[in-house]
Amino acid sequence: MSKTFLCISCEFKGHDFYKACKAAGNKVFLVTNKNLENKPWNRANLDDIFFVEEKNNRAWDIAKLKKGLAYFMRSNKVDRIIALDDFDVEKAAALREHFRVPGMGETTSRYFRDKLAMRVKAQNAGLKVPPFSALFTDDEVNQFIADVPAPWVVKPRADASAAGIQKVKNGHELWEAIHRLGDERDNYLVEQFKPGTVYHVDALIKNEKIIFVRTSKYLSTPFEVAHGGGIFRSVIVEFGSKEDKALQKMNKEVLQIFGMKMGASHTEFIQSDEDGEFYFLETSSRVGGAHLAEMVEYSSGINLWGEWAKLESAESKAETYKLPKVKKAYTGIVVSLSKFQQPDYASFTDSEIVWRLNKEYHIGMIIQAKTRKRVLELLDQYAVKINKEFHASV
Repeated sequence: MSKTFLCISCEFKGHDFYKACKAAGNKVFLVTNKNLENKPWNRANLDDIFFVEEKNNRAWDIAKLKKGLAYFMRSNKVDRIIALDDFDVEKAAALREHFRVPGMGETTSRYFRDKLAMRVKAQNAGLKVPPFSALFTDDEVNQFIADVPAPWVVKPRADASAAGIQKVKNGHELWEAIHRLGDERDNYLVEQFKPGTVYHVDALIKNEKIIFVRTSKYLSTPFEVAHGGGIFRSVIVEFGSKEDKALQKMNKEVLQIFGMKMGASHTEFIQSDEDGEFYFLETSSRVGGAHLAEMVEYSSGINLWGEWAKLESAESKAETYKLPKVKKAYTGIVVSLSKFQQPDYASFTDSEIVWRLNKEYHIGMIIQAKTRKRVLELLDQYAVKINKEFHASV
């Protein structure tokens, strides 16, 4: 039984999703940005691609998008609408609501997109979150300044990753940052900056239950890389360790509280240097970026994009979905901007290298080893070597 999937992505991504969805016997259509028209999309896995002019910062005209889909649906019944990037979650939710397509609606989608909604929901449910405040009311901001020790970070409520985050050291700097935001201040929040170790948990969910999960630890966080020009690194957490169990438990609570019923998720937590406790940072209803999906796949044998597609396909047809056998291997990733357009990997010869990034002006590798200690050793060595011989920063 063939179903029709409409995928939405403002980025050049999701290729394994399209491939698995098509292999399951479905029709697969993609809506993406006009400026990605010349990217090497694998059209064998896509029945058609529709290109949309973006207004700014990946924003589309939702009213026009609805009219376009309404015209398309005169001759094509759409069974599932899939958002493949953070910036697409609200678009997909709006379309699902309007055309009554099954899946996450606009209310639930806010918890996987709006960082303020996430924090309010998590705090009200009793989860630990860093102290925060909306920027709506001057008195509330001043109360936050009085109650919460600096430094703080001003964060956009909707941007992905570390984009748009500003770190401030005192009340004067905070108010300067707020004034610079002007009429956009309601789209931001302020949060205490907690020094600590940031972790990410990648999962697949079926019928509100987590059927696959892998926990990992950033060795260089996206914030540090975005604001300090560093080298991005992450590594799988020791299997069965105290932190592994704690993160899995907290991740389960987050997804249940936020109402995640099906799909892929990428959730981040921080372990505070001050008290050793884990705090919720943010979550999303998508596969993690920065090639973390590849790192997870080499660790587990589970392709998050592909299994997400199979899961959605099976659900749409009322078929049984079975997760493949999960393996346990220690992996880690290192990625950096490169001063060379096509960096030469010839000097990286260790047998533990299982993947190399093929992207202009970037260098990156995934390491798989029998022990986590060996993965960390190689990640450290490569970070030094890349920094000395290849690294570039913007």
